[in-house]
Amino acid sequence: MRAVVQRVTRAKCTVDGAVTGETGPGLLVLLGVAPQDSADTARTLAAKLAKLRIFNDDAGKMNRSVQDIGGGVLSISQFTLFADTSRGNRPSFTGAASPKQGRELYAEFNAALRALGLPVGEGVFGAHMDIELVNDGPVTVTLDI
Repeated sequence: MRAVVQRVTRAKCTVDGAVTGETGPGLLVLLGVAPQDSADTARTLAAKLAKLRIFNDDAGKMNRSVQDIGGGVLSISQFTLFADTSRGNRPSFTGAASPKQGRELYAEFNAALRALGLPVGEGVFGAHMDIELVNDGPVTVTLDI
């Protein structure tokens, strides 16, 4: 499982002109699922993300997590994180999970975040989404579990 995590002051997902999910201060997470991933992988990543200290404390050091600041998460499924561009100019996505597995583990990941007390906004799995964000810092981190 792979996540690109961006610290944001706000983020919003729109599908066909309707807002499907948003967050104020917190994290925008682009989530990719691989064939070897499981529900345990999703829960492990959610726990790591909830405690990831990428928010500044009073001294300006990254010592606070999204839980510590009372922030939220906008979670977006993104199979393209497993693109293979090693051959030619057209990416291959054979490293991504099947749509069925991806949908199930995306839902499991979001449920695990909620179980940890985080408010979670979501995109629409498999839809064409417009994502708006204000990156804070900028701070962008990749997590591979």
